[in-house]
Amino acid sequence: MEENTTKKSLGLLDATFLVAGSMIGSGIFIVSSEMARDLGSSGWLLFTWLLTGIITLFGALSYGELAAMFPKAGGQFVYIREAWGKLPSFLYGWTTFSVIQTGVIAAVAVAFGKFAGVFFPVLVDKTLFEYGTVKINGANFVGVGTILILTIINVRGINYGKIIQAIFTSSKLVALAVLIIAGIIVGFYSGFFDENFHDMWEATSTKKEAGGWITTDLTAVGLMIVLSTTIINSLFSSDAWNNVTFIAGDIRNPERNLPRALFLGTFIVTILYILANVAYLGLLPLHGTPFEGDFVYTREAVQSTGIQFASSDRVGTSAAYMLFGNVANMLMAILIMISTFGCNNGLIMAGSRLFYAMSKDGLFFKKASNLNRFGVPAWAMWIQALWSIILCFSGSYGILIKFATFGSMVFYIVTILGLFRLRRKMPDANRPYKAFGYPVIPFMYLVFAAVICVSLTVFTFWDTFGSIVLILTGVPIYYLVFEKKQEVG
Repeated sequence: MEENTTKKSLGLLDATFLVAGSMIGSGIFIVSSEMARDLGSSGWLLFTWLLTGIITLFGALSYGELAAMFPKAGGQFVYIREAWGKLPSFLYGWTTFSVIQTGVIAAVAVAFGKFAGVFFPVLVDKTLFEYGTVKINGANFVGVGTILILTIINVRGINYGKIIQAIFTSSKLVALAVLIIAGIIVGFYSGFFDENFHDMWEATSTKKEAGGWITTDLTAVGLMIVLSTTIINSLFSSDAWNNVTFIAGDIRNPERNLPRALFLGTFIVTILYILANVAYLGLLPLHGTPFEGDFVYTREAVQSTGIQFASSDRVGTSAAYMLFGNVANMLMAILIMISTFGCNNGLIMAGSRLFYAMSKDGLFFKKASNLNRFGVPAWAMWIQALWSIILCFSGSYGILIKFATFGSMVFYIVTILGLFRLRRKMPDANRPYKAFGYPVIPFMYLVFAAVICVSLTVFTFWDTFGSIVLILTGVPIYYLVFEKKQEVG
């Protein structure tokens, strides 16, 4: 027999674990390489991570008011609906289902499979089949397996999901803290702090051209352009903090605990991310040269490639090698597997509640509005799993991530604009928590996010064009499918 209400099983600590656990995946161990090539400066690299943290915190502080006003399953979907109506909220839900949530679940799951290949090389060494530029190997199937396992666990009740979230999030927080502390201590004696922070604001851009890698000095204008585009990497690593709002219906005293969890989770991760990059700069030279041929981990090879050209951009593994030697590959693989598994648990747990809320509004598959005997939207969770599994075989993980991150930024802007609108539309509504620093902090978030989105659209047009098309594709779907159903209803 199906129940009608979700079970409020999550406290403040659980919600904070969900925020932090959903944010920390594999990105922090990888994206700093590309950012170092784009910026060529330790100062600007750390500044970009700091700016990412500020933007994320500003967003979380602004969402706190909305979370306290509408402590219901669906979170951001509900905020957009209340501020702007059903079409904009459907476009958010449509984009979240098609790529933001499911695309990230797929990418994170396959990342788990790829790092499992460190222990079982057959998973990544042998291509099982290929079509065009897409190659499928065992890592894709391992990723599918993790999605199925986590979905099966979570449909059995939220208590199982929260236990996994607590174990895996606390494990990766401790492991990341150990890497940071050890890296900074060793960094004081390695000499790399002195090397990397000498002329720390001299920015260069290193790009691969037809004749090889070319490094050019960045002018002030060029630096601003690069900053506003490379930040997509750190924003991706810091995304998914809003997932806790989807699961508000399962949180005890959400009016109080949701705003606190949003702040605590994003603040903790921001500090860890900045310190992780400080540790990288203490263990490795920022500048390096690309390695030709098959890379073999030695201290000389790791130091010569530096952060910029870490093997397969795995700067976390290179840093760990400087600390732990030949076992670093395995240690970092274990850390990233723990990180990605915990990350996907949070994404799978929370995302299904969004699709459940959409279905309750008549904007998603009808079955998704049902709760099972454990108070879980099992149908919504399985539909999410099915599409995520399909995306596991798309082979377009870089594109999925760019689509997802840009799409997230667009709807963060829409949501925080909604905060201003609701202040005028519902002036007398109960607001147990009011946005910290309103209107300055929400407005600053809008400025930062708008500049980044415009810059990405102008300077990396083809990376964002697909995301814009995907969002707009939801308009005819809404009018052809869902609006008619609601008129009939």
